[in-house]
Parts: sequence; structure tokens; C-alpha cells
Amino acid sequence: MENFDKRPIIRGEIALLAALVINSFGVVLMLYSGSGISAISSVPYALTDVWPALSLGTWTYLFQGLLVLSLMLLRRRFVPAYLLSFIVGFCFGELLNPQELWIGVLPRTLPLRVMYFAVSYLVICFGIALSNHCKMPIVPTDLFPREISAITGAAYGRIKVSFDLSCLAATALLTGIFLGHLDGLGIGTVLAALTMGRVIGRMNRFLDRKAAFRSLLEKYA
Repeated sequence: MENFDKRPIIRGEIALLAALVINSFGVVLMLYSGSGISAISSVPYALTDVWPALSLGTWTYLFQGLLVLSLMLLRRRFVPAYLLSFIVGFCFGELLNPQELWIGVLPRTLPLRVMYFAVSYLVICFGIALSNHCKMPIVPTDLFPREISAITGAAYGRIKVSFDLSCLAATALLTGIFLGHLDGLGIGTVLAALTMGRVIGRMNRFLDRKAAFRSLLEKYA
């Protein structure tokens, strides 16, 4: 008897668009909460602080370009799909600036800031899990831990936590050396870096059970 997949099909193109919007929203909202920047954007944030001539969005896609180059070096070959990922990363970077404009007018009372952190944490986790399933080229900061996991055979959650902690260490070094103090790092940043990989892993498994994703660019994902 044939075993038909009865899970609903979600278009990967729509899932990727949703992931870009909600992840850019989550990154900016977490910073606005005052708990610290998310790990995946901590390095571009530090670079913006140290060299403010370029915006957060610009530093974001420059950092993502470096991640794409690193993956190609690890693969020891040119991977066209990684270039598509860089284009997606560029779009993500461009979304950060308009998100900053409207989030910047929200009230910042202490209870609301706690709520902003909680919302941004869950939004980023879900957005990354959605990216991992969309069968489309994804943002390099999401692609990098997924590909390192595939290359090394190590569990995704472990690689994600290691990657996030490495980003925080780089941020601490940049701001500590050039500004004389740590900037962008808060209790929320550390909490997210230590736990987000596991939460995303659970959301990955949830999406595996609940939906099947299809896209026109599956072979490039």
C-alpha cells in the first residue's frame, strides 16, 4: 500500500518572504527591548558602532558575504546556490532599516521591554526554522550553521549555539577594543545564544510533522 504524504503543502517562496519579514522584525525588536542584539546580528551591529559610516543593513550583508565566502572555502568549490543566498541576505539587510523606523516609535516601559524581548526571541526562532524548511536559498546567517552541520555531521543545535557564541565573542572584541566598552550585548543576547539552537531544533521538528514545503528553486536550496 502506497504511503501518501497527507501534510499540507506550503509554497517555499511565500515561506521565505515571511521569514525575511519576521526575522528582520525580530532582530530590530530585540535590540529595541534593551536586552541586547540577537547573536546573528551582533557582529554587524558592532561594526556599525565602530564604523558608523555604513548602516546596520549594509554591514549585515557585508558580514553575510563573508559567511558565504567561508562556506565556499570549506566546500573547496564554487557553489552557485550560495550566491543566491547572498542575494537573499542583501534583501534581509535592506529590510532592517525600515523596521527600525517604525519600531523606534513604540513605547519603552519596563513591562513592554520584557514583552518585546519574549516576542522577538520566539519570532526569530520561528523565522529561522521556517527558513530551514522553505526549500529556497536562505539568509547566510541561517545557512551557515545548517551547512556546517551538514559538512561536519554534527547536530544542528550544537552548531547553532557554537556559531552564536562565536558571534558574541567577536562583538565583545570589536566593541571592547575600539570603543573601550561592551556594546549591544545584554542578558537577552547571552540567553538567546545559549538556548536558541535547541528551540529552533524543536520548531524544525514541529514543521516537519505539520507541513511539506515545495518551491521552484528546491535544487538551489
